[in-house]
Amino acid sequence: MLVSILFLLVPLVVNPFTLHAPTRTTFRNQISHPTNSLLQAKRVTFKEEARQKLVDGINAVANAVKVTLGPKGRNVVLERSYGAPEIINDGVTIAREIDLKDPEMNVGAKLIQEVASKSDSKAGDGTTTSTLMTQELVNLGMRAVTSGVNPVALNIGINKAAKLLSEEVKRIAQPVESVDDLKNIATIASGSFEMGRIIASAFEKVGETGSTVVEESQTLFDEVEFTEGLTIDRGYLSPYFVKDQERQMCEMTAPLILVTDAKIDDVQELVPLLEKMVKAKQPLLIIAEDVKGDALSALVVNKMRGVLDICAIKAPGFGERRKSYLQDIAIATGATFVAEEVGITLDSVTLDMLGTAERIVIQKELTTIVTDGKQEQAVKARIAQIRKEAESADTDFDKDKAQERVAALGGGIARIKVGAATETELRDKKLRYEDALNSVASAQELGIVPGGGTTLAYLQIAMKDAIIREIPDEDEQAGANIVLRACSAPLKQIAKNAGIEGEVILAKVQAKFPGQPNFGWNARNNEFGDLMEMGVVDPAKVTINALENSASIAGLILTTECLVTEIPKVVTDAEQQAIFDAQGMNTDIDPTGMGSGY
Repeated sequence: MLVSILFLLVPLVVNPFTLHAPTRTTFRNQISHPTNSLLQAKRVTFKEEARQKLVDGINAVANAVKVTLGPKGRNVVLERSYGAPEIINDGVTIAREIDLKDPEMNVGAKLIQEVASKSDSKAGDGTTTSTLMTQELVNLGMRAVTSGVNPVALNIGINKAAKLLSEEVKRIAQPVESVDDLKNIATIASGSFEMGRIIASAFEKVGETGSTVVEESQTLFDEVEFTEGLTIDRGYLSPYFVKDQERQMCEMTAPLILVTDAKIDDVQELVPLLEKMVKAKQPLLIIAEDVKGDALSALVVNKMRGVLDICAIKAPGFGERRKSYLQDIAIATGATFVAEEVGITLDSVTLDMLGTAERIVIQKELTTIVTDGKQEQAVKARIAQIRKEAESADTDFDKDKAQERVAALGGGIARIKVGAATETELRDKKLRYEDALNSVASAQELGIVPGGGTTLAYLQIAMKDAIIREIPDEDEQAGANIVLRACSAPLKQIAKNAGIEGEVILAKVQAKFPGQPNFGWNARNNEFGDLMEMGVVDPAKVTINALENSASIAGLILTTECLVTEIPKVVTDAEQQAIFDAQGMNTDIDPTGMGSGY
């Protein structure tokens, strides 16, 4: 068996990804456009024309995304090259799917996709609002620049106003105090009372120290299961470990776990263990300080060939704290902590030194370990020890880190099992659940504010005078006024998607400001009233991210004076085939006739 393992690993020492190098004259032909074209030159566009192209690209994406905003927002159908089309209500997913034929407009599309992605990564929700705000700021700003306002001063004013508005949102935010608050947040984010109820019950079970994950169910109904487990803020070391390409994650059932503080770069250190794993035919997760070089290549290729079901992640934390985290993981999983300082080396590891878990989900930047409950007493003892360490800690930072470790060890995992009649419905429901979970987490962090676009509409009235006083420069004031005018866009779009004139709703709502800051319009049942009492709330973090991210991109676009894009040259199928033939034979044939200096 050792011979067979070495046979698989030997090619890796060279390089598992070695490519045949083409000659100089054919290498340039490999730089091809996805639509049968070659990129041969650059187009340079200046001033108004450049900015207008960017705006056109932004509008194309924003117009597709904003129809999903609000409880009566519509869906968008996404074509797939394989399988059934997806019917989606998620802003960032829609934005990422859009590629425009015009290269200059496509740059604008990519910029607004960045806004949606940033909002998604920071708050997990509010991507549609961020996209809409960016569109409003850019279009209003373009008019100002065209009328002669200094774009640099405009950018400064936009960012100053966004910062002041964000600070005010933090000030007026109210903390989450009950399960009902969580239910209201989840209901608004998912657009479903049932999803809101399920998420609230999940958070109630796991408490503040637990985590919640979304899984597929074999039934037609949604349900919640609770399991003990812990999370690690580290992801897979190579994308080749991914099993689920659509969700970009690796999932293991009943794996064994190696916990070590070693830097693994020599494949020979792992050979004895890998030989045992081939015989055991069980998945293996390696948690180490680092896995690189020949060792990582060996794991990847053996994974791709189906010899081993394996994945590797870096250990969480840094320095001495990293060892503490590793010891926590070892105790929670029942593993032996492999370290030279305790006299255990990698080549001496046996199967009984490996930890166990019920299931592990490894994502790009997060790993969730669902423990099997066998180490419950050891975990309780470890938590008590960590709390004693926290009491004697010298700094607040050390105390906070100790609390994080307690949360990781003591928190459970609520698994929301999503059921649906079709694959299309299942994907849509999973995206809604994930958005709602992210919204709840954001709300717990910074609190909640009235939803439905009301908070931004309120700030438009309440903060106008204060912002103008803070920004004396006339051109900068123009930028601040653009941000204030854009604040009404979400409320008007929610009304439009509900089939009602947005200006009418805005006027009725703002008539009660600033005396009734929570007064707003509930688009679901077409009622006016106190939105906090109605349960129509948004996480403050989502609103803040929408302001900051949209202001950042919009200001940069308005100060753009030159746009450089590639000019695609369309080639025929015969020419494309000739290029492929030349590459395959590694000859000096140049079908494009552009010369070897390309």
